[in-house]
Amino acid sequence: MARRRERRGEPSQDRRKDRVGPATREEKLNDSDASERKLIGIFILFFIIIPAVSVLVYVYKYGSGTKRLEPVITERGPIKTDINFQEILTENTNVAGNESQRNYDYPVLAYITPWNSKGYEMAKRFNSKFTHLSPVWYDLKSHGNSLILEGRHNADKGWISELRMRGNALILPRIVLEAFPTELLKKKKQMDKAIDLMVTECKEMEYDGIVLESWSRWAAYGVLHNPDLRNMALKFIKQLGHALHSVASTRNPKQQLQLVYVVGPPHSDALQQHDFGPADLQSLSGSVDGFSLMTYDFSGPNNPGPNAPLNWIRFTLRLLLGSTGNNAQRLAPKIFLGINFYGNDFILSEGSGGAGAILGRDYLSLLEKHRPQLQWEKNSGEHFFVYFDDNNVRHAVFYPSLMSIYMRLEEARFWGTGISIWEIGQGLDYFFDLL
Repeated sequence: MARRRERRGEPSQDRRKDRVGPATREEKLNDSDASERKLIGIFILFFIIIPAVSVLVYVYKYGSGTKRLEPVITERGPIKTDINFQEILTENTNVAGNESQRNYDYPVLAYITPWNSKGYEMAKRFNSKFTHLSPVWYDLKSHGNSLILEGRHNADKGWISELRMRGNALILPRIVLEAFPTELLKKKKQMDKAIDLMVTECKEMEYDGIVLESWSRWAAYGVLHNPDLRNMALKFIKQLGHALHSVASTRNPKQQLQLVYVVGPPHSDALQQHDFGPADLQSLSGSVDGFSLMTYDFSGPNNPGPNAPLNWIRFTLRLLLGSTGNNAQRLAPKIFLGINFYGNDFILSEGSGGAGAILGRDYLSLLEKHRPQLQWEKNSGEHFFVYFDDNNVRHAVFYPSLMSIYMRLEEARFWGTGISIWEIGQGLDYFFDLL
């Protein structure tokens, strides 16, 4: 909290004129004591009482009611702000303790992509640290006047069997809804067909449910700007959730199939029609088991900077969940707060703006080649470094560190939310120590 500065005014000439005759020594001492007491009172008011009250108001208004844990884990080695490149190169493969022990008590959803094979290995190695695993396999597309679900060729049944022998994480493949939205939402037969395709795939492949991504595509098509179509979109999600909940899991008949829905963060507190807001969260909460909140990709080629500023994450959670009332505490566990395991390499030279996502192996290569000085950006809670490439072009690299991930886990724990990681094949091995 910023400290308030006292304003110092010039002595009042009028006040001096009001005094009659010379002041006695006792009067001067009394005036001096009174002045000191006044200064002490002002100090206590502005630097102790007001900050204390402000903190209490903030916690009452924006906290989740969950006690924030002391950062004892920061005493472990390189989990700190003043890290250097050599520490990362030396320590990144060292995973301390039991690889199956969970350090984060709320739900953890991990994405795995078929174009990054390391994610498959990480899912097996750290299986017990996850509650949900979402391989990125499927697309639901328009095919003439009908619909088709593509992606089964990506599905690896052997990998799924091995995962289930190692742990209890639910397997919920991601499905991107690419079908023409106006056709899908306006025609009941199309809507029913889409839902049937997804539920049938879960039954035949023995999944535990699905992760559905459609909101961003609906926004791009302008569907969410139309109030009627927007209501139809919400209705579709609810109907899908109810259809999945009516089916028992093959692996655990006492458990129904689950629906996790992907949503983007609002861009400002003045919500636009296409933004997913608190009313939508409330409306869908009875039909959706979790919301994968994409709190990353804050910066881009035209505005280089941190991947997911911590103050932006807090703003997003505060906007969606509101105050510390029962409603916020009830909905918070359904949020899977997005945490990125990838970074960005931004080109800073004037007139040549650009960026490229980098994975762990790319990051280590840059550290080894350029031996940069890592800097900690306090406001965003992220590490970064600057380097010049072989063509003398200036770059800025933002990539997660143990400290940046730890701080986001603590924020999620404070609110009582789960987390979702995009994606586990892109990170460094010792990131999993924190989960």
